[in-house]
Amino acid sequence: MEETISLKEIFQTLRKRILLIFSFILGATLISGIISYFYLTPIYQASSQFIVNQKTQELNATYNVNDIRMNVELINTYNVIIKSSAILDRVIEELDLEMTSRQLEKKIQVNSSQDSQVVNVTVEDSGVVAATNIANTVVRVFQEQVPILMNVDNVQILTEAMIPANPQPVKPNPTLNMAIAFVLGAMIGIGLAFLLEYLDNTIKSEQDVEKYLHLPVLGIVSRVTEEDSKTSRPVRVSRKRGSALGA
Repeated sequence: MEETISLKEIFQTLRKRILLIFSFILGATLISGIISYFYLTPIYQASSQFIVNQKTQELNATYNVNDIRMNVELINTYNVIIKSSAILDRVIEELDLEMTSRQLEKKIQVNSSQDSQVVNVTVEDSGVVAATNIANTVVRVFQEQVPILMNVDNVQILTEAMIPANPQPVKPNPTLNMAIAFVLGAMIGIGLAFLLEYLDNTIKSEQDVEKYLHLPVLGIVSRVTEEDSKTSRPVRVSRKRGSALGA
């Protein structure tokens, strides 16, 4: 016989285990908040931009679409060169960084919009000053090395990274982390509540007797506590046989 579960039983299970569910939600949210605010290292971000284009152009020169297309295609090559050891080793040497080119590469992201000649170089570091210096130095060193490596001179710095007046870390995001922990805590708590209810095979009511044993209930013996016996009305037995009167 296939068993079914009703919405009423679902709500009863949730209400029965409501403290367990709230414990997981509160615990997960508090742990996430504590870790985000006190244990995770803040990460700051700085971005610098350069444009791929010829520095000089004659006044009467014809607008050449092929040159623009070639510059856009070169960006894919430039994205690889920027994160190469040929550039990063010079950056490490100039800034006297205590890291390898591989470690520095993980801090740098290079991207550009589709069919755009503008390239963004974004650096993430635990210090806002360090992130700003690395971003500007990477772009400057790249601009200096491109004519040597590619035999072209078409890179110009568009904007330099600046230290904001009130720098805010981009990572971690405590609000987002706590929201995710809230949802995960609720999912784990609800899942555990249904698991405990599924594993609980004890009989607690007359409905369980009829449901699981398929036997009719003939009577119920109520539990009488000591307080109930003290507050109950005494019974006085009359001298007349077979009669009892309440006090």
